[in-house]
Amino acid sequence: MSIPRIDLSNFDENYEKIKIEIIDAAKNAGFFMIYNQDSPSLETISDMFEYSKKFFDLPLKNKQDIPFIKLKNTGYEYFSQLRPSTLTVDQKESIQLQLHRQNENWPLNDNLQPDWSIKVAAFIEQCQELSMKLLRIFAEELKFPSNFFTERHDITKDTAQSTLRLLHYFKHDDGDDNDKSNLWRAGAHTDFDVLTLLFQESTSISDVEPGYNGLEVCPGRETFTTFGIGDKWTKVPAKLGDIVINIGDMLMSWSDDQFKSNFHRVRIPNSNEIQQDRYSIAWFNQANTDVLIQGPLKKYPKTTGKNFIEDAMKRNYSLIKSKEEEEKKNF
Repeated sequence: MSIPRIDLSNFDENYEKIKIEIIDAAKNAGFFMIYNQDSPSLETISDMFEYSKKFFDLPLKNKQDIPFIKLKNTGYEYFSQLRPSTLTVDQKESIQLQLHRQNENWPLNDNLQPDWSIKVAAFIEQCQELSMKLLRIFAEELKFPSNFFTERHDITKDTAQSTLRLLHYFKHDDGDDNDKSNLWRAGAHTDFDVLTLLFQESTSISDVEPGYNGLEVCPGRETFTTFGIGDKWTKVPAKLGDIVINIGDMLMSWSDDQFKSNFHRVRIPNSNEIQQDRYSIAWFNQANTDVLIQGPLKKYPKTTGKNFIEDAMKRNYSLIKSKEEEEKKNF
């Protein structure tokens, strides 16, 4: 499977062409890359990676002062995300930030640059603006009003769930003799949200080095309630400036399974690849907690944004528990 790369230049003038390409990608790969967007710019994305690294360079104690709150999907995590696909924790640390919680669960500027929060908030607003341009396309394809998803993703309200996630995957020591056969930077999973914007780092905008790669997608998921993972994986290259877009379970459900939320993972580098830290940044568009979710064909029962995410978390936990119990039986 190839991952489409879609040019967003002259977005308004080329809207119909861009719309056709995006909808085709969403109904098939569930993943596509965009470039030449007005905002965020390449310079802004590059700067955001530097701000991300400034946070991860802090002492562990300072980072752990920002507790992860599971049901609010906010805060700092360290070697703690367990995937039902692997039953091992992802080899990473991350912090999740929501715009309306700046005074509640964000890093203190005392430990960072004075403008850290200002820069991150501005980046969130740019991600939000770009996301709403893309979600207009999905709204129109589903015969909803053009502003349907914009009204349901208001990041200024206390009911907001959309989240920026800064991610740091740890350097891999290829000389370590420990078994890494079931270790992953991120085990196979789908996203719970409506739409994800993923920013990846590379050494330069023109030279994609293998150590920055690792993201892979598995096509073929037919319903958002399907949890079987196939064995055919397609690499998604890392290139600074390109933005990887993927459909989440919430939009797959909202579209009555027209748009595909496919499994994806981030693997540890192979021995012939650069064994270094990997950084990425993800913006997860999630409907506000009080928003009602149901597709035009009403294939699935009506639910709320809050209940959808909570049910997804519970389902994830039940899958982990079931797999652990099965492994104990086979031991």
